[in-house]
Amino acid sequence: MRIGAHVREDIDPLASAEKCGAEVVQFFLADPQGWKKPPAHPMAEQLRAAASAGDATLFVHSPYVVNLASTNNRIRIPSRKLVTQHAEAAATVGAAGLIVHGGHVTAGEDPAVGVQNWQKFFARQADEGGFAVPILIENTAGGDNAMARRFDALARLWDAVGEFDAGFCLDTCHAFAGGENLVDVVDRAKAITGRIDLVHLNNSRDEFNSARDRHANIDSGTIDPDQLVAVCAAAGAPVVVETPAEGQASDIAFLRERLG
Repeated sequence: MRIGAHVREDIDPLASAEKCGAEVVQFFLADPQGWKKPPAHPMAEQLRAAASAGDATLFVHSPYVVNLASTNNRIRIPSRKLVTQHAEAAATVGAAGLIVHGGHVTAGEDPAVGVQNWQKFFARQADEGGFAVPILIENTAGGDNAMARRFDALARLWDAVGEFDAGFCLDTCHAFAGGENLVDVVDRAKAITGRIDLVHLNNSRDEFNSARDRHANIDSGTIDPDQLVAVCAAAGAPVVVETPAEGQASDIAFLRERLG
C-alpha cells in the first residue's frame, strides 16, 4: 500500500513529498479557488519521469469552485471546461487521476437534476473520446442537496455515471462529518461504486454528522485512529493524508508502522 500526502508546494511537489516521506503525491495545478486554465507545469517532465519509474504515484485535485451538478449555467458550464482542462493538464504530469468533488444543487432544487448534469457531462465527454485521466469523484461533508454526502445520494449518482468508468475517492473526514459510520464504510462504498481508487485519510476536528469539513491530524481529531487504520486496510487503495502540514510526516509514519 502506498501512502502519501497532499503537498502545499505545487511548484516542486516531489521535493515536498520527500520532506514528509510521501510515496503518493497530490497537488493542485492552479489556484484552488480560481477559474483559470492551469498553466504548463514547470516540472512536468520530472513529474512524468517519477511516475513512470514508480518513484511516486501522482494525483491532481481539481479546484474547489468546480460544481458539475449546478443548475446555474454560469457555474456548471465553466466547471465542465475546468475539469476537462485540468484532466488534460494532469495527464502532462503523469497523474493517475483527477479528484473532483460531487457538488450540489441549491435549496429548493431537485437533486435529480444535479445527477442528470453529471451524467450529461460524462456522456458528452465519452462521445468526444473520454477524459485525459480518470475522474475520481470524492464524497463530501455537507449540504442537504449534495450529490455525494449521504451514500444514498452517492448511489443515485453512480447509477448515472458508473457506466462511464468513473473512479471513486473516499474521504474519511467527509464521510464521518456527513453522517456515515466508518465501521463499514468501505464495504458500503464498494457496494455502490464497485471500487475505491484513492483514500483521503483525514481525522476530523468536529463531531460525527457535523457537516463540517475541517481536517485534523490522525492522532488529534474526533475519529479513533484505529478506525482510520482499519479503513485504509480494508480499502486496499493508495492513501493520501490531507492533514495539517506540520503533522503530515508523523501521520505517514504512523500509517506505515500500523499497516506494514
